Amino acid sequence: MELIQERPDFDYVLRGADGQRVLVNDQTLTASCIVSPQRLVTAWPVSALAMLTEDTLAPLFDLKPDVILLGTGERQSFPPASVMAAVLGRGIGLEPMTNAACARTYNVLAGEGRKVVAAFVLPG
Repeated sequence: MELIQERPDFDYVLRGADGQRVLVNDQTLTASCIVSPQRLVTAWPVSALAMLTEDTLAPLFDLKPDVILLGTGERQSFPPASVMAAVLGRGIGLEPMTNAACARTYNVLAGEGRKVVAAFVLPG
């Protein structure tokens, strides 16, 4: 039987994530980052959920997602209520989850052609 590797229809695939790193395609990132199917932002200056504000979320809003997957580290945590309100008030879904779950969910939604953005908060 011949095996054929199927390539996704998008540029950035999440190969894995944990509380310290995110593997995007073949690149290992150790600082907070934003991943969309067509864009990778490696300079996102958020190293804790408490640092999330409308201003720090602006790069995510610029990507015009339908849903933001928020990777919160090894454990699921929730951002401040003001952040939830800022995102939901724009009609964008916000799903906080562990980094590993965020990577898996992103790949599924991106593979379906959804307008998804994954944002990973890493302590780096």
